[in-house]
Amino acid sequence: MGIRKRQAAENRKEILKSTAIARLVNVPTSPRKMRVVADLIRGQEVTSAMNILKYNAKASSARLEILLQSAISNWESKTGEKIDEGKAYVKSVNVDSARMLKRLKPAPQGRAYRVRKRSNHVTIILDSMANKSAKSEAAAAEETK
Repeated sequence: MGIRKRQAAENRKEILKSTAIARLVNVPTSPRKMRVVADLIRGQEVTSAMNILKYNAKASSARLEILLQSAISNWESKTGEKIDEGKAYVKSVNVDSARMLKRLKPAPQGRAYRVRKRSNHVTIILDSMANKSAKSEAAAAEETK
């Protein structure tokens, strides 16, 4: 393995030490409906994201709340710290389409319409606030150049 590849692999490992990942697979909700709720919590601090999901009326917010709790427990076990105010934030929320169940619905004049029952995969990545502030400082220093 070359030096660049080894250094890149070590950098990825260092980044993964401070992040926690949780995945929810084959959720029987349309990806479009799930993305509406996922956009609300992306970039938020963890406790405010939990409050947003708890008091949101959409059905997909309950599933995302459970997934966020899983990500929080993963972060606590990985870092050994409890989630307090301002310790971690939601770095990214990815909603990808999953399998699609195709059904037929009777239509007029002997025809049939296709019904696509969509599902999705959701991935939440949490990161520490220290990394977020370091990134914003690096971006500010780059803008001044």
